[in-house]
Amino acid sequence: MTAAARPEGLSAYIAVTASYWAFMLTDGALRMLVLLHFHTLGFSPVQLAYLFVLYEVAGIVTNLSAGWIAARFGLTFTLYAGLGLQVLALLALAQLDPAWAIGASVVFVMLVQGASGVAKDLAKMASKSAVKLLAPDGQAGLFRWVALLTGSKNAVKGLGFLLGAALLATIGFVGAVLAMAAALTVILIAVLVFMPSGLPKGRKGAKFSEVISKSHNVNWLSAARVFLFGARDIWFVVGIPIYFYAVLSDGTVAGNRTAFFLIGTFMAVWIILYGAVQASAPKVLRAATRPAGELIGAARQWAWALAAVPALLTLAALVSGGPQTWLTVTLVAGLLIFGTIFAINSALHSYLILSFSKAERVTMDVGFYYMANAAGRLLGTLLSGLTYQAGGLPLMLGVAAGMVAISALAAGRLDARITESG
Repeated sequence: MTAAARPEGLSAYIAVTASYWAFMLTDGALRMLVLLHFHTLGFSPVQLAYLFVLYEVAGIVTNLSAGWIAARFGLTFTLYAGLGLQVLALLALAQLDPAWAIGASVVFVMLVQGASGVAKDLAKMASKSAVKLLAPDGQAGLFRWVALLTGSKNAVKGLGFLLGAALLATIGFVGAVLAMAAALTVILIAVLVFMPSGLPKGRKGAKFSEVISKSHNVNWLSAARVFLFGARDIWFVVGIPIYFYAVLSDGTVAGNRTAFFLIGTFMAVWIILYGAVQASAPKVLRAATRPAGELIGAARQWAWALAAVPALLTLAALVSGGPQTWLTVTLVAGLLIFGTIFAINSALHSYLILSFSKAERVTMDVGFYYMANAAGRLLGTLLSGLTYQAGGLPLMLGVAAGMVAISALAAGRLDARITESG
């Protein structure tokens, strides 16, 4: 009997997806709150990037550990731990005192963001691993379920960006953080009460050394993931929001609020588009009728297609010589195209990691893979502030193009003859 035929399997999938939605809504809102709030306090692009560094560093460590934690203590425990820690992080952030010196504020927010990063990756690893265990048998069913979870999650996170900007403009930073903590607490209680059976409880013999993958395909896919997400976050985290703020805000209170809403709306639309395309990726790629080897080859082809977008945007930024209306419009259109192609790449990666993993070590391989994902986000976060401050849009977008090209080269090393990790 397949997982699709077991009512508890589908119920567990729905419960996991719903709790992950709630988490990612607050995660997206928190990122936008922190970015815009501290930019208005006078933080430089590099200082803003520092606020998110520990968040990504925590992701690297957490994903390695979370794979073992889930294997040892169970997926539901890992999911509950992620939700609970996010509530504590939000409550801690509400204690930030505007009278503190910038250095103290940076350190405090970095620590809180680090805790939030741990929470995010505990919840993500548990949710993604659950799909492998609960999805119907066969390539098409697995791709469909993982694409639905990932795509819907990103659409919800996009709404979180809009929510964060709206809350900042209406009830302020502290009120927004406390409201999200209260909402997530309610979700956590509901999940604790109503989570059905169907997920593994863990095994006492799981060893931490098992986390490091020995699979050729898992390792090369993880390398491709590092540079794919680095190429996104190099413009997504700091550079583009700050560029749009410079273009849209006139320095007045009303102008700042308008800029907040417009930036939040763009970031939300980008993430929602990204999520919608991810969810439809199985149809776009005709996954139900194509052999696994063709999908592995497609990962390389789609990466090269993606690299062309930031390369062309780099040329536009060089030609413009500075902020101009036509450049802003070009950036909006180009980054939406980037999001569409990026979503196909990301969905392919998310399917392939589960396809390459055996059921008995899925949490280990998924943890290793998302460790690489976090490493890419950390690299992109660091370079986002540095490249934008050093060379503006041209340098930032040019480095993004180079990173996607490296991702394509890594994807080219995947072996279609290997379908599962060893």
